[in-house]
Amino acid sequence: MQVQRPSIIQEQRQKLSPQMIQSIRLMSLPLQELKEEIQQELEGNPALEIVEDRSTVSLESIKEERESDSDTQRLFEASSDPGWNRSSDDDSDAKRMFLEGAITSPETLQDHLLWQLRLQPLSADQRGVGEKLIQNLDADGFHKEDPYVLCQGHSPELVNMVMAVIRSLEPAGCCVGNYRESLVAQTLLAPDAPRTALAILRDHMDLLERGRVQDIQRRLKLTEAQLDEAMTFIRSLNPFPGRQYSAEEARYVVPDVLVKLKDGEFVIAINDEEIPVIGINPFFDELAESKHDKATDSFVKDNIRKARWFIQSIHQRNRTLLKVVRSIVEFQRQFFARGPKYLAPLTLKDIAAEVGVHETTISRIAGKKYLQTDWGIFELRYFFTNSISGTGSRGSRFSKEGVKQVIKELIEGESRALSDQDISEALALKGIKLARRTVAKYRQELNMDSSFSRKHG
Repeated sequence: MQVQRPSIIQEQRQKLSPQMIQSIRLMSLPLQELKEEIQQELEGNPALEIVEDRSTVSLESIKEERESDSDTQRLFEASSDPGWNRSSDDDSDAKRMFLEGAITSPETLQDHLLWQLRLQPLSADQRGVGEKLIQNLDADGFHKEDPYVLCQGHSPELVNMVMAVIRSLEPAGCCVGNYRESLVAQTLLAPDAPRTALAILRDHMDLLERGRVQDIQRRLKLTEAQLDEAMTFIRSLNPFPGRQYSAEEARYVVPDVLVKLKDGEFVIAINDEEIPVIGINPFFDELAESKHDKATDSFVKDNIRKARWFIQSIHQRNRTLLKVVRSIVEFQRQFFARGPKYLAPLTLKDIAAEVGVHETTISRIAGKKYLQTDWGIFELRYFFTNSISGTGSRGSRFSKEGVKQVIKELIEGESRALSDQDISEALALKGIKLARRTVAKYRQELNMDSSFSRKHG
């Protein structure tokens, strides 16, 4: 007979302290969110104070603002984020805000079109094709992939019929290849469209884009009234119909780090003008040195400890970010010196090995942060790109993003419309081996038309 006896087993488990969790979270915050986090900590910890706030001070008033700490404090009060609060009341508020956000979540373009598609008198087969086509649309309402390749197994006539149905839905003019096709589709669907408007959009779009309206009038032999009527109608169209249903809000990018080539050397600097300098409140330092009752001493020491950890965590975040950017600049020197088409393959593992941290730390620090360069502002993740052979930095020396830039330059500089095969052969002369279908894929990702459309557009 087996008898169960209680026993004690000793085991080790790694448990993150609240301070460590806070430090990890600060590592992932972009500049704007870090500012809000600092403001929340200032409001919740009386041992913290702003030593200097450079983010809201004009050049003319730097001296006056430094002389007035209280004015600086008032200028910095701009946070509306409730943050990560600990009390049960705050938790319920957070849940309520989440539910309200979920309820008021904006309708996407796909949601709006799928809802209308289900109301159309279509067969199950036709509806299935329609759902595929709608899910294949980008934020502008245009095809991401070739619709006929996407709907292989269905006749082109069926695909064309379903595309025509989707184009007639609200917003009109979606499910097309580009903005030119969208404008034509909207014109064909409008019962009051002037015939001259369709002729302009189909045959003279190049002149219209260059503003050569008089040349259009002369070629089509239009009267002033006919031209005005056509132009008024064309201005009422939306070249990117899907954008009105975009779920993304406008976002203002503030670079976290600046990299500049100066006198042959790269200068790298943290953008510390956007966040205030914080320190320990001197009054709390005085309280810590004198004796009080147990509760007061505990309150003072606990808040000072939390304040020092918070300040240290911010410094650690900035030091790690600076190390990561320095390593990226070393790996991508050609990019920073010569431009985007010289972007080399680079992986998180490469930078992690260089900096001496785990890959997850690099992934965390690279998220939602931006780098200002001589070639524009880029998200930090942009610099991590596979080689065209898909094996990271150990494969081909040409990165996917760099090759896409070369393709873009070839198309923009073409004297005749280059086919995807022509581009593939031109790349081979530069030592870049890329199949025609891969060229087509990269061209579509660049939102550039096929050679046929460029020739006849």
